[in-house]
Amino acid sequence: MPFLELDTSLPAERLPPGLAQTLCAAAADILGKPAERVNVTVRSGLPMVLSGSAEPCAQLAVSSIGVVGTAEQNKAHSARFFDVLTAQLGLGPDRIVIRFYPLEPWQIGKNRTVMTFL
Repeated sequence: MPFLELDTSLPAERLPPGLAQTLCAAAADILGKPAERVNVTVRSGLPMVLSGSAEPCAQLAVSSIGVVGTAEQNKAHSARFFDVLTAQLGLGPDRIVIRFYPLEPWQIGKNRTVMTFL
């Protein structure tokens, strides 16, 4: 059950229509998870500073069980997420940062229990 949280200083009107759906489909493909299990949040118009600059930027947090736990996995994921984000947001790769968080099944609640028991 992947979670993507995109924070950007870009105003909402500069984001492409359907960005959350695009990120959902991309994450499903990149992480090898069903789209029905991917959760995406997009927050725009945020006051942000990246690398000391307030120029337009974005941060993507990717959390998931089993697929973001090694440097090798995340190196491959990073390249593919950067391709999507630079194309969708019109930002250079120097204005985007990605954080990966491995999760355990007991850390995600769903249907009144945790994923461990589903």
